[in-house]
Amino acid sequence: ASIAKAVREGRTVYDNLKKAILFLLPINGGESLSIIAAVMAGMTLPITPLQILWINMVSSIALALSLAFEPGEENAMKRKPRQRDEKMLSGFLVWRISFVSLLFVVGVYGMFLWTQSQGASIEQSRTYAVNTLVVMEVFYLFNVRCLNSASWSIKRWFTSSVVFISIGMVILLQLIFTYAPFMNTLFESTPIGLRHGTEIIAVGIVMYLILELEKWLRRFMSNHHNVEETLS
Repeated sequence: ASIAKAVREGRTVYDNLKKAILFLLPINGGESLSIIAAVMAGMTLPITPLQILWINMVSSIALALSLAFEPGEENAMKRKPRQRDEKMLSGFLVWRISFVSLLFVVGVYGMFLWTQSQGASIEQSRTYAVNTLVVMEVFYLFNVRCLNSASWSIKRWFTSSVVFISIGMVILLQLIFTYAPFMNTLFESTPIGLRHGTEIIAVGIVMYLILELEKWLRRFMSNHHNVEETLS
């Protein structure tokens, strides 16, 4: 029993480490690709370096740390042992990091360009882009808490109170970033209206649904492959 418990704890630690990598790298990748795309196209930066520093120091770190307190997944002891020489950045992780990075670029840069086309100022569009990135981080956190299984189970959502504490802190700090006059001066941000706030949340929900669909397709293909192997 002690050995089995130790194995389960070891798998939980290993899974949580992968979750943290899967959470942080796509966010940084999305930020970097957004800046690179703007520079190569000779366009205005959607997010300033100071705003990126705010995102990385406040929201990204706070949300990523909550993953260290995630309980083990239900199927942790049903998986086959991994190879001792298995690389941390497996093909699955590389694909997920690339795919999620692309979604972040589309969401952030798309929001910036769309609000610019609607006549928003540079400061307003950048504020929308920053808040879109943070909202996408929050929804992505719920998705990455389950590497392979569906994450929309209400029971699964409430397995860790640390996640909601972290999200609450991030929301509070982001409200200060958006609406506090001294933060508006420091970070060149502007207040956001209810309509645009709803649109930003909608972007996060769409990204979450896309990632859940991708996860379901991977499970379906894996089960189909296993059935074919069994029949053969």
